[in-house]
Amino acid sequence: MSYHPKKVSDLDDAKITIDSSSMWSKLWLIGAAVAVIGFIVGFVLPAQGAFAEDAELWQSKLWTGYLNGFMFAMALSFGGLIFVVIQHLVRANWSIVVRRIAESAMFALPFVALAGLPLLFGPGHHVFEWMHTEHVLHDPMLKAKLAYLNPASFKARYCFYLLLWSVVSLLLWRWSRAQDSAADDQAAAEYSYKQRFLAPIALVIFALSMTFGAFDFMMSLDPHWFSTMFGVYYFAGIALTFHSVLVIVCFFLQRGGKLVDVVTAEHYHDLGKFMFGFTVFWTYIGFSQYFLIWYANIPEETHWFMYRAHGQWLNVSMLIVFGRFVIPFFLLLRRGWKRNPNYLVFMAIWIVCMEFVDMFWLIQPPFAHHASAAQEAAGHTELAHFLSEHVVITGADIGFLVGFIGLFLALFGWSLKTAKLVPIKDPRLEESLNHENF
Repeated sequence: MSYHPKKVSDLDDAKITIDSSSMWSKLWLIGAAVAVIGFIVGFVLPAQGAFAEDAELWQSKLWTGYLNGFMFAMALSFGGLIFVVIQHLVRANWSIVVRRIAESAMFALPFVALAGLPLLFGPGHHVFEWMHTEHVLHDPMLKAKLAYLNPASFKARYCFYLLLWSVVSLLLWRWSRAQDSAADDQAAAEYSYKQRFLAPIALVIFALSMTFGAFDFMMSLDPHWFSTMFGVYYFAGIALTFHSVLVIVCFFLQRGGKLVDVVTAEHYHDLGKFMFGFTVFWTYIGFSQYFLIWYANIPEETHWFMYRAHGQWLNVSMLIVFGRFVIPFFLLLRRGWKRNPNYLVFMAIWIVCMEFVDMFWLIQPPFAHHASAAQEAAGHTELAHFLSEHVVITGADIGFLVGFIGLFLALFGWSLKTAKLVPIKDPRLEESLNHENF
């Protein structure tokens, strides 16, 4: 049978357009409703169990849950930005048919990032130990880090990050959509050139701002501990998760009749290869960080892992090891599995769930550790032991997770319906449509 290359002119408009009757056109409304319900539950739900008698403890738990949901939504949004930037940087052909989906996730970044502002102005002291002046004055380590870890510089840095993310994301998003309306091939090529020109600049901006953002919002939860590999660890999780998100979105779009014969087994194969590759890369970074600290055996470094290796936190740590590495590694090995969307989507959903578990593992143990120490000092030995040994998930934790997922979906869904699902005037679109793995 002869091979007939796909042409852009042969694309069925109905397969690359979100029509008003489609569920996808209402995704932003569904996401907005879910976000409202989630945040109401998170903020309004009263304190439960051990937290009911201690307002300060409850506020710390509540805002730690808020931070947890926020960093998960940021990972999804960051993933869109870094995917788009890298594809333009290396002039990748294969990814053009899925790049617009990534652009919609990238569009959400500056708006999701705005949700981090409450942690800067007001309740942040419930989460970050270094925001307590009395702690800093009596702690030599915190005093030594005062020039960096102080509320004023934290606010200034984050506002600067927010500005950079907004400019880069919205410029790339706007140029991509403007290309669809380009008057001729030359004008369309100029928009591609603009995006390629911005890509290396954006890569440097992303690498630095994401790294220091991870330091500020997560590593500083335990200000006595530090790791130069922490930003790379966060990036590895983002990259792994976002390729999985692309698989999920493409799969369900195709179930609804969109992107049929546009995104093929060849594209799923590449996404699956990246899922496998970043599973190994995340493991390499995570193990390297652990191994160097274990080998040096310096008390101020090892304590970060020590209180994640006791009680129920050890179970979460083991879930990270097996759920984030062992299971995906072996179940993404075979070529045929990566080319089967019905199989790959289950692995993608699993990996996205493991990203939230990873965020939980990074953010919640410092709260438990500090809260336990405070209760021990106050003479509440039984409560201190409970907090240090048990993984406590409250309604607020679930509410904020649902709220931030809803917020991301609302922004993602709105962006998705504002343009074609593929950049129809990208000069290299036909190469992507005819992409093959060898």
